[in-house]
Amino acid sequence: MAGNQQAFAEVIEVVYPELRMIAHRHMSKERPGHLLQTTALINETYLRLLKLRRMSWEDRAHFRAVSARLMRRILVEMSRTRADKQDVQHVPLPPELAAEPTVNADVLMIDEALNRLAAFDERKAQVAEMKYFGEMTAEETAAVLGVSVQTVNRDRSLAKAWLLRELSVRQR
Repeated sequence: MAGNQQAFAEVIEVVYPELRMIAHRHMSKERPGHLLQTTALINETYLRLLKLRRMSWEDRAHFRAVSARLMRRILVEMSRTRADKQDVQHVPLPPELAAEPTVNADVLMIDEALNRLAAFDERKAQVAEMKYFGEMTAEETAAVLGVSVQTVNRDRSLAKAWLLRELSVRQR
């Protein structure tokens, strides 16, 4: 147990700067005056990671994948608690999820689309989540999922097309 906690502390030290950059990018897409700031997102992610006491950390990529899932949950929870649902800001989708810069979505729309994708293809949804919320490379994603890089790239392409269509339809 103590070794696991020591490994966790070492991983945090190495990955924290990356998580901070990822969180900053996510928060820069939010509307001005958003209740959650970059540091708060990182701190909330860290606190939730600490609660995963029985987690067996395999490697850095696994840590980033879990962190991506937690950041997604935190951002979705914050979006859902906004008092005025009409005040949801739409932000451009990242290039890895959209082929057209004219398609806009908010965190809730992306979360709902990923949930719909996961209903019939969990792995493609995980691949998209790791890319969008964790900014993980194809190699890191492949290591976490135990598949080839080619499979991840194929899943990313299909997930991207599916999400673009799904988000475009929801905007009409």
